[in-house]
Amino acid sequence: MHKKSIKILMLSLALTMCVTAVALAADGGAKLLCVTDQNLKGQQSVNSCLAKGDEFAIVDQYGIVHVLTPREVALTKAFNPQIFQQRAFGIHYQSEAPMLKTIFGSVPIPSK
Repeated sequence: MHKKSIKILMLSLALTMCVTAVALAADGGAKLLCVTDQNLKGQQSVNSCLAKGDEFAIVDQYGIVHVLTPREVALTKAFNPQIFQQRAFGIHYQSEAPMLKTIFGSVPIPSK
């Protein structure tokens, strides 16, 4: 009987941890923001801004910024081109920018 209650307790703890992780991931995710033109409000796509030479950064929910280098942009386009088809937002409109679709901190590879 004691072993069964421990197993039930461990299972409920694991389930609680999974639900918490999913809730945290859904609540605050990273956003792709233009750092060159800070007043963009979705008028253009990220691809068109990149073609003009604009720089973008991934900003997480804690405000940590990672500016994408041209090499990172090229590699990301190779693995996940859909990420650059979204509307472009500058830092001043970060609240309106869509969150990157993430699963536990990584961008999923789209199905073909």
